[in-house]
Amino acid sequence: MKAAVYYETGSPDVLKYEDVADPVCHPKGVVIRVEAISIEGGDTLNRQGGALVTRPHIVGYQAAGEIIEVGAEVTHLRVGQKVATVDAFGSHAELRAVPARNCWPIPDGFDVRKAAVIPVTFGTAHDCLFEFGRLKAGETVLVQAGASGVGVAAIQLAKRAGATVLATASSDSRLEALKPLGLDHGINYRTDEVPKAVMRLTNNQGANLVVDSVGGPTLQGSILSLAYRGRVSMVGAAGREPMVVDVASMMGGNRSLSGVFLGAEITTDRVHNNIQALIDDAAKGDLAVVIDREFPLSQAAQAHAYIESRAAVGRVILTP
Repeated sequence: MKAAVYYETGSPDVLKYEDVADPVCHPKGVVIRVEAISIEGGDTLNRQGGALVTRPHIVGYQAAGEIIEVGAEVTHLRVGQKVATVDAFGSHAELRAVPARNCWPIPDGFDVRKAAVIPVTFGTAHDCLFEFGRLKAGETVLVQAGASGVGVAAIQLAKRAGATVLATASSDSRLEALKPLGLDHGINYRTDEVPKAVMRLTNNQGANLVVDSVGGPTLQGSILSLAYRGRVSMVGAAGREPMVVDVASMMGGNRSLSGVFLGAEITTDRVHNNIQALIDDAAKGDLAVVIDREFPLSQAAQAHAYIESRAAVGRVILTP
């Protein structure tokens, strides 16, 4: 099969388009013919400096396609079925082998490209808002990096839950693109100091919850944007800078900070069933999946570079 691989970590140009061996089906797994690959933030971070657990390494968490082989111990999935899949690596390829537990059936008629985007991004956003963020109707949410995959999902899910939604992005045009998804107030972090803007927009009350997938210095800004007893769900390091937090700044307002990692619980019934419900909601049109651009798998390097330009709104996908 063809795959986008690399032999050393680094900039996007380490990615090469090569022939590699077809994956082997595990008795408790399936093999899919990949139709769409959602490039996740973690994919670019791993390519930049993660562990090379295979050589050559095929990066990538998330892909969707048609099952072409089913393991001997798998009874709930069948050949010919379309599924969205998640695993630690291996998405940037024409074929991928994954555990059956890491598959979610795609409803008939739903765009496979859109289904490929949902598990990690929407599942993560949901956990940040509800499982760990304890969001209630009537509260105010700030979504850092609102134009990211998790940001696009969090805006919609928070608005659907009855929250007032604020979000940050790097340009006014990106913020404008988020308004149809439920954004109430946008903050251009290149021109505005985020905590001050949040206080201005909330009559100095602050945000009850912040979803922060950026980390680095942005995390301190998230804490300073909080209301009394406000919460931060910290879910990533997309900013690629060291985490710098003044813990004392949380004490006076009885604020709290929770780290969120969907992967730690993705095989539980709670998360597995929640992801399926999110896919089903999107298939019904209750949630929008935003795909910014589509690249052929042979142009994985260009796609990664485009993501790192921070011009995208939503997800960038690859198609074999």
